[in-house]
Amino acid sequence: MSPANDDGVTRRATENAPGEREVTPALSVAVPCYNEAGVLEELYRRLTVACRAVSHEYEIVMVNDGSRDPTWDIICDLARRDIHVIGVNLTRNRGHQIALTAGLVHCRGDRILIIDADLQDPPELLPQMWALMDAGAEVVYGQRQSRQGETKFKTWTARLFYRLIRKLTDVPIPEDTGDFRLISRRVADVFRSMPEQHRFVRGMIAWIGFPQVPIPYDRAPRFAGTTKYPLRKMVDFAFDAVFSFSTQPLRLGLYLGLSMCALSILLIAATVIWWLVFKPLPGWTSLMVAVLFVGGVQTILLGVIGEYLSRLYQQSKGRPLYVVQEVVGGGRAGVELAASASAQTDRP
Repeated sequence: MSPANDDGVTRRATENAPGEREVTPALSVAVPCYNEAGVLEELYRRLTVACRAVSHEYEIVMVNDGSRDPTWDIICDLARRDIHVIGVNLTRNRGHQIALTAGLVHCRGDRILIIDADLQDPPELLPQMWALMDAGAEVVYGQRQSRQGETKFKTWTARLFYRLIRKLTDVPIPEDTGDFRLISRRVADVFRSMPEQHRFVRGMIAWIGFPQVPIPYDRAPRFAGTTKYPLRKMVDFAFDAVFSFSTQPLRLGLYLGLSMCALSILLIAATVIWWLVFKPLPGWTSLMVAVLFVGGVQTILLGVIGEYLSRLYQQSKGRPLYVVQEVVGGGRAGVELAASASAQTDRP
């Protein structure tokens, strides 16, 4: 039976060394940060209030994803001021999903809140998410009812993306959701055992299963700074989602090939009949159209196959997902050389 602390929140004690026992925090918060110097102080203030509303045993793990502004300096200052703050500094920018993975690997809590640093997702929802998990959920994910401060183009493409991914994959990925969610330790441990190089975290958590329930909310505009997802990164993110969770693009190639074969048979029959009735045709234009169309389809299909092969190649090298330069705060200051999701089955 897990011991309960003085505010009634269940927590676990784990072996740290012979004769010692380390109390596992009831709550961890994983926050990937990239050029977020303008928001970190407000983020820290609001997260601290939200965490204390559910437990006094908590930690806030902020991962610096190769920021080019004073983000890391601010994280170090917060860690010096508050033992609950832990800073993880990656050696270079690895992208939001890898930085989030690093945060989850370093979280020790029985429950983990995943939240972005821009404060578009309200940490004040944590007590309601906590209550839903007390009721039996293993994952409580935020589901956006509205998206303030975003362009119509981004809103429209986001809706199109989620509906497309639901059509292409058998994994029940909820629509209009991001990475904002509260997950249990069981879910976090399974996630940490998944070795994908190209990561779509919300899809991976949906794939794990267990009871998962939504909590609706209205997404606020960014507190400060600009979006870290320009169009190019949005396209790359969509590719990671599609190619990581669906083989439908390959199957589409089969369907197109069969369709082209059927169309070719019809065109051959039509050409023979035309030749028998009207004698030889000039046919240069129709020939060029057919050749260019078939060549275009073949090029697209080769690109799809190449995308899957490149991902297999990257995965086969077995390189770590990221390299940690430094960890500060929370009694865990020091230097780590490398970490990968598949290797980090033990808590740091």
